[in-house]
Formats: sequence, C-alpha cells, structure tokens
Amino acid sequence: MTDSSDGSDLSGLSGLSERDGRDDSGGEGAQLGAKAARRLAATGIYRFEPGLTDAEFTRIEREHGFEFADDHRAFLAAGLPVNIPQEEGQTWSRPWPEWRDGDPDELRAQLARPVEGVLGSVEHGRFWYEDWGPRPPDTATALEIARLRLTAAPRMVPVYGHRYLPAGRRTFGHPVLSMWGTDIIHYGLDLYDYIHREFDEAMGEVDETWNPRATAPFWRDLL
Repeated sequence: MTDSSDGSDLSGLSGLSERDGRDDSGGEGAQLGAKAARRLAATGIYRFEPGLTDAEFTRIEREHGFEFADDHRAFLAAGLPVNIPQEEGQTWSRPWPEWRDGDPDELRAQLARPVEGVLGSVEHGRFWYEDWGPRPPDTATALEIARLRLTAAPRMVPVYGHRYLPAGRRTFGHPVLSMWGTDIIHYGLDLYDYIHREFDEAMGEVDETWNPRATAPFWRDLL
C-alpha cells in the first residue's frame, strides 16, 4: 500500500500524475474521471484495486450492452474502489459495482434497476409518462408499452449504490443522478463534484450557485 504525504490511500491508482491527478490518455472526460478518482482516494475511506484494463472494459461492455461515458471509464481505469464491510444503517452491502469479478447477475440487476424502478411505479399505478400517450386501463398492457418505450431511454450505469451516470462513449460531464424508482434527484454537477459531495467534507451542502442540468432524455423529465 502506498501512502501519500497527506495520508491518502492511493494504492491501486494507475496512470495519474501525483501533481494534478490527470491521466495520460488525454481528453477532458478522461481528465475529469481521473481527477474524481484522486478525490476519492484523498478521502482515505477506500482502498483501490488496479484499474480496469482495456480488455476488461471491452468484455464488460460487450456482456452488458453499453459503453461507459469517458469520465466514468477513466475513473474506473485509474483504480477500482474496494467495498468495505457494511456498517449498521448502511443501505447497500456492496455499493461499488464489482465490475471485474462480481456476480454477473448482480451487475445485470444494478444496470436494470432504473428501468425496473419505473416499471414498478407503472405497475402500481403511481406513474405514467405523458409522451407515451393515454395510459391503457389494463396494467399488463401498460407495462408492455412502458417497457417498450423505455428501451429508447439512455442506459444508466451505476457509480455507487443508486447513484448513476448515463452510458455513452465520447460523452462526459453528465450530472450524477440518485435514482430510486421514479424518485430521481441530482447528486452532483458531474462525477468529480459527486465524489466531493458524497464522500468529502461537503456532504450534500449546496448553495445558490449549485445548479446541475440533467442531460439524459426521459430521465431528466423525472427530476
């Protein structure tokens, strides 16, 4: 384990400059993700395994049918945060997705959770999206229509627990969303801001200058 001069656990972080937290691959998205990884490491909460390799990204994206956004990819390439034992009152036992060697069924469930949450609200009569047209009186038909329409919504990829970023190669800087059924709120202006607010001293504090703008069609309408 490597200790930095400020006591941060930087073990496992790869390809980052000790000076500014940038990576070697270039591009704003890659730099943003690397910076977010270093911010998390600086909290000292988690240790890190070596980051995902290009071959591992290819396997994950092929198996699960999506592509990571550039900043999310760079975050995971810098180092994989290791889950710690669940504390009393903690919602998730393994909030960091275990992309390298986790249970494939659990990963599929995490990826499906945003859509399944909406479908659950549709099933129980708590939600219907106006752009889908009139809601059918029959629940089974309503669910069939909702499931079909949701295939056009951007794929959401878990970051931590029920915090998500949109998928999409050559995209970055999306606000992080907290998604629980149709209860969706902003949790960060971008990945770096999210890490700061979730794990650092900010801990949810905002002021009038904090004004995230969701970018993902459909999901942004639920905010």
